Amino acid sequence: MNILSAETVSIPMAIVDFIPVILFFIAMILVQRDVYFSLKKWGFSCLAAGSIMVFCAGLFKATHKILLACGVPDADISALNASFFPMQGTGFLLVFLGMLSPVFSKKERTLMAPVTIVFLAGQIVGCAGMQAMLAIWAAKLKKPVAIVLFIVAFIAMLGMGYLSSKFDDSSSMHWIAQLTNIVSNGALLGGVVILHKAGLKEAFGFTK
Repeated sequence: MNILSAETVSIPMAIVDFIPVILFFIAMILVQRDVYFSLKKWGFSCLAAGSIMVFCAGLFKATHKILLACGVPDADISALNASFFPMQGTGFLLVFLGMLSPVFSKKERTLMAPVTIVFLAGQIVGCAGMQAMLAIWAAKLKKPVAIVLFIVAFIAMLGMGYLSSKFDDSSSMHWIAQLTNIVSNGALLGGVVILHKAGLKEAFGFTK
């Protein structure tokens, strides 16, 4: 969990922290619209629930920052920041599992065992899996730029994890982390928009 203090968090910095949250939200809405009719019911539920969890995790963290910058004591709002990694990690895994749902036959009921194993893999597997599935779709649509954007998004997400491990609560570190997060989710959104415009919905039969 990142250590935050009112001395290093400003209101402009806190406002900027909402940008990657919004970018991620838009990207996942587009994905859900395109793949709705292809995913199993449980798969779309995982995708939607996971997207909401990741979105809320980012929203809570950004809200924590802006409240802190406004002078609210950290002790009163620390739960917003503490919930970030558990919610985000679980959310990415759910998104990945949802995207995998077309792989399994309708009659298959033994999915919970591999699901349990995947959950134990943690946030990196979920995040990597999500980006990998998007990259595969981009490859099938012959959109190399989208593939590059998804790779950039994943690398930047890994960078966020590295920055968290080195976090020293300096103002410069806050800005570096936020800019990295914007690059990550901006690249994600850019890639998703390319897939959307390329006809993701029609390409794989994501329609009724």
